[in-house]
Amino acid sequence: MTDTVFSKIIAGEIPSNKLYEDEHCIVIPDINPVAAVHVLVIPKKPIKMLSEASAEDQALLGHLMLTVGKVAEQLGVSEGYRVIVNNGADGGQTVFHLHLHIIAGFAMKEADM
Repeated sequence: MTDTVFSKIIAGEIPSNKLYEDEHCIVIPDINPVAAVHVLVIPKKPIKMLSEASAEDQALLGHLMLTVGKVAEQLGVSEGYRVIVNNGADGGQTVFHLHLHIIAGFAMKEADM
């Protein structure tokens, strides 16, 4: 996989405001937020997109989901948030390094999808 902005942030080549970090992932604010709370959960392992994850990534994917819950609690939005994974260009993915969006800060309806 080629270097992405996320791999450069993980490597410390690009400074970022890390809201959370552990041995498997980092969480940073989205640079183009669509809501009052919009952060990205990014695995340190470079997986291009969700559809390219393999069975060996199962524990990492579960870890990312548990991290979403921890970060939502940390940000005070654990009572309501949306988790989005864009997969591929047609799915709206612009950085080809798997990442999860946590979006919160307003009352969401199904029609907001």
